[in-house]
Amino acid sequence: QVQLVESGGGLVQAGESLRLSCAASGSIFSINDMGWYRQAPGKQRDLVAVIRSGTSTNYADSVKGRFTISRDNAKNTVYLQMNSLKPEDTAVYYCAATDGIGLWRYWGQGTQVTVSS
Repeated sequence: QVQLVESGGGLVQAGESLRLSCAASGSIFSINDMGWYRQAPGKQRDLVAVIRSGTSTNYADSVKGRFTISRDNAKNTVYLQMNSLKPEDTAVYYCAATDGIGLWRYWGQGTQVTVSS
């Protein structure tokens, strides 16, 4: 099994930055892509950013140019650097990873990010 543990959430003002971290443990050899999802109250969970098992990345249009996803394979950790935060970025952020067939199978417990105006 794979365990994902997020950290780094909190309360910030609009325009400030936060960095989320997600440490993977367990059967990490089964992980391919890693990414970050977010879910605001009353809304569906949406993909924010993904980093492939290589180094390619993809971002939701709403965060392009502001968020950066990175991966440190030596530490089994993925990061989400969030700059120029907006109130609409407020959500619970979840770290996730895909299995060998590309399914988003592994999930963290989530970390709250709140951006005040």
